[in-house]
Amino acid sequence: MTVFAVEYVYAAESTEERNAVRPAHREWTAGLAQDGAILASGPYGDGAGALLIFKAADEAALNSILKQDPFAAAGVIAGTRITEWSPVTGMLAGLAA
Repeated sequence: MTVFAVEYVYAAESTEERNAVRPAHREWTAGLAQDGAILASGPYGDGAGALLIFKAADEAALNSILKQDPFAAAGVIAGTRITEWSPVTGMLAGLAA
């Protein structure tokens, strides 16, 4: 499995829609965390986006997962940056194999 850092940039003026969809989004992330696919996730302090750390077989598998995010379906994500990541120190060290 590969570890990926996924950065969301929220669409401008999407706060109201994000607030409406957030319970479904959090249920989705909680299920993925329970399955071990999400290692950590949460919004940035300025509210402009979020960081999600995933384990997936490859980027294609990750993209399939991301398409299921209720935030994606609601159109509140203006941009996504996916970066393969190799944690070497800390609690997530050694997960990329």
